[in-house]
Amino acid sequence: MDDRLILACDVENVVQGLALADRLGDTVSFWKIGLGMLTGGGLALANELKQERGKRVFLDMKLFDIGATVEKAVRGIAQYELDFLTVHGDPQVVRAAAEGKAGSDLKILAVTVLTSLDRADLDANLIRPGDLAEITLERAARALEAGADGVIASPQEAAAIRALPQAAGRLIVTPGVRPAGSAAGDQKRIATPAAAIAAGADHIVVGRPIWAAQDPAAAARAILAELSSPQAVLPNR
Repeated sequence: MDDRLILACDVENVVQGLALADRLGDTVSFWKIGLGMLTGGGLALANELKQERGKRVFLDMKLFDIGATVEKAVRGIAQYELDFLTVHGDPQVVRAAAEGKAGSDLKILAVTVLTSLDRADLDANLIRPGDLAEITLERAARALEAGADGVIASPQEAAAIRALPQAAGRLIVTPGVRPAGSAAGDQKRIATPAAAIAAGADHIVVGRPIWAAQDPAAAARAILAELSSPQAVLPNR
């Protein structure tokens, strides 16, 4: 199965998550469970998908705290034998997460700049002036130097990150991916699935266009077909 597609399971609770898993069957092999699902049984769903249904699982917690706390949290999460975990891309956070996951196969992905933000949002958050893409690129480089296994970034910055020397052999995972004709929703820096892969992404994250579709399996198959098209080929691969 093509695990370049990661389904963002943004439903309310574990019951709805399992129902969605039943509807999708083997169509999607990689699932993302985010912070919004945590109080709805997110860890239980992650364990069920991983251990009982043979899925790859991406736990999107975006951890951010003092180093000792991040290290302890990651060490606990690593016991679930999941595949990906997100932390904020600040170097001290990434270093702590790398310590916490030591000895496991868990991949630490550093969040650069959320795909729901634009320059106006950065101004409101008192983030230093400058081009958003350049800030994302700098955060990606610093996170990778600190020991991240990969980064989370919008498709619009994927090509520049892929060109970084620090990105050799590392993962780029892109949310903010929307099939042509889909509503952008709360995302501001988006691209189509084929464009994201062609820009250098290893995995794309798609949520609402699949799980909110009348036929989620058909929606997922359409995206997978696009990923197999000539337009989804990175020129230097």
